Amino acid sequence: MRIALASGAWLEHEPGWIGPGEAPAALAAMRDELDWEQREIVLFGRPVLQPRLIAWAGELGYRYSGQALPPRPFTPALAGLLDRVRARTGEPFNHVLANRYRDGADSMGFHADDEPELGRDPVVAIVSLGAARRVAVKPRRGRADPGHAFDLGHGALLVMGGTCQRHYVHGVPRQPSVQGERISLTFRRLLRAPGPGA
Repeated sequence: MRIALASGAWLEHEPGWIGPGEAPAALAAMRDELDWEQREIVLFGRPVLQPRLIAWAGELGYRYSGQALPPRPFTPALAGLLDRVRARTGEPFNHVLANRYRDGADSMGFHADDEPELGRDPVVAIVSLGAARRVAVKPRRGRADPGHAFDLGHGALLVMGGTCQRHYVHGVPRQPSVQGERISLTFRRLLRAPGPGA
């Protein structure tokens, strides 16, 4: 289902893109194959641990929110998912950032995937595995669009395209009632490695 947003932005939401017969194995593979870590970020001038675990893969390094992620090879299961997402979207993705939300207390603040290495209007695809979590998409300040929220369930696909990263932000709010774990795989195409000091 494609949803047209303002200013040439769009979303596509496909619940159950990975079927119920495959999704549990995909979740287990991501949990077991990826090298998970919890990183420290600076928030309001003081260091705090990110409220989630991260892992990644890609031939090029990636830098976001002060985090430098060196090149790291795709694991077998992740490479298989990369091929499927490329085929579904027609996009030559070459990097994935994985976020592991251990329960509803883990979260991600509102942000845009707008690093220079992604180009002006990148397409970003998210595959969600595990417990359903709400992903909210809202316009940057000053726009009248009320935004959208999706409860991304086990095996769901969300694609953000057009000018979405230029005009909208997205995030995963806390949901204390959620007890289960969710792994989110965010596929991107890096045009180049980050520049020095980026």
